[in-house]
Amino acid sequence: QVQLIESGGGLVQTGDSLRLSCVASGRTERTTGMGWFRQAPGKGRAFVAAILWSGGSVYYSDSVNGRFTISRNNANKTVYLQMNNLKPDDTAVYTCASTTLRPSGAPLTDDISFRYWGQGTQVTVSS
Repeated sequence: QVQLIESGGGLVQTGDSLRLSCVASGRTERTTGMGWFRQAPGKGRAFVAAILWSGGSVYYSDSVNGRFTISRNNANKTVYLQMNNLKPDDTAVYTCASTTLRPSGAPLTDDISFRYWGQGTQVTVSS
């Protein structure tokens, strides 16, 4: 089992920045990538960003590309999501996820590719 603990959420204003962190613990030796998803009130879960552990390939949704940056610290099994120029539409519960799938060359953007999930952290952006 892998446990994922997110932190860094909060209430900010439009244009502000936040950095989310997600620490993985437990049986992490098979982890091949980690990602962030979000769920806004009344909406389904949506892909935000993902990163492969080996090679560091990154993937972003169109809505956050250019504003958010995902990064990792392999030694600490931590993934970060730097969120800049936040907008009210970014308001959501942000959840970290990890995968053990072997990289296939396809973008890591589908939630079905991720096996372990955190509890989520709330991000609220006021206008």
